[in-house]
Amino acid sequence: MGETRKTRVLIIGSGPAGYTAAVYSARAMLEPILVQGQQPGGQLTITTEVENWPGRTEVQGPDLMVQMEEHARAMGAEVLFDTITELELSRRPFVARGDSGTTYEADAIILATGAQARWLGLPSEEKFKGFGVSACATCDGFFYRGKRVVVIGGGNTAVEEALFLTNFAEKVTVVHRREGFRAEKILQDRLFKNPKIEVLWNHTVEEIEGETAPHLSVTGVRLRNTTTGAVHLLPCDGFFVAIGHAPASELVKDQLELHNGGYVKVEPGTTRTSIPGVFAAGDLTDHVYRQAITSAGMGCMAALDAEHWLAEQDG
Repeated sequence: MGETRKTRVLIIGSGPAGYTAAVYSARAMLEPILVQGQQPGGQLTITTEVENWPGRTEVQGPDLMVQMEEHARAMGAEVLFDTITELELSRRPFVARGDSGTTYEADAIILATGAQARWLGLPSEEKFKGFGVSACATCDGFFYRGKRVVVIGGGNTAVEEALFLTNFAEKVTVVHRREGFRAEKILQDRLFKNPKIEVLWNHTVEEIEGETAPHLSVTGVRLRNTTTGAVHLLPCDGFFVAIGHAPASELVKDQLELHNGGYVKVEPGTTRTSIPGVFAAGDLTDHVYRQAITSAGMGCMAALDAEHWLAEQDG
């Protein structure tokens, strides 16, 4: 039998939202426990240069997350390498069970488990992640100034990414397996009117081509025509996967109110979920912005919301 740990605030997840919530909770003397999960640091750990974090003209994603973890620890948060596999929200104190065998009892919970970009699952995609393959145009588009990029997808995400990339790239090719987008009509109109964008209908991606020397870099995408079966190589410098994101809401899918394909629903202007005492922050709730800085802001909000709610319960 594992041990049982009790805490005022249990934070589940360790991206910008989780670590920021830990900093604020610790400063409020709530002695929070943060459980990192399977990917300590979240999506930024697979990002290279970050150029849109205020105060830093450039910082490596993994380095930023190490610094945020150190900050949380310095403020007094306890950071544990464990993964929550089960969560009971039907009674208080809330109960969470970790993969380590530890049981956590908490008066309040902050969920910051994030979301993951959906990938194609190609070996070459994995190989070139961060070196020409990306799932975030607003994060990495700047690096493709004057270059050729390919976007795969057919929904709002793909069209929005393609439009954003025209601010930097010389040419943007959108590849879609069907003959028609699922994106909103107004977005499609903007895309079709943009002279920098070309659309390849009825194509799928076979593999991403690239070089390993002098460093990893993408040189093209091998495409298959779904109508004729013909395969050809499309030269490009960057490849953006835009087939949607999957929020990590498995733990709470049958307990909390969700919306927009699995994102945890919070009251507008707050981080309060459908269960009092349970708060959610970051990409787990955000299907619109999905930025590190907005996640951190929501982590701050969640900690303050939890502090105020706990004070009301104690009062």
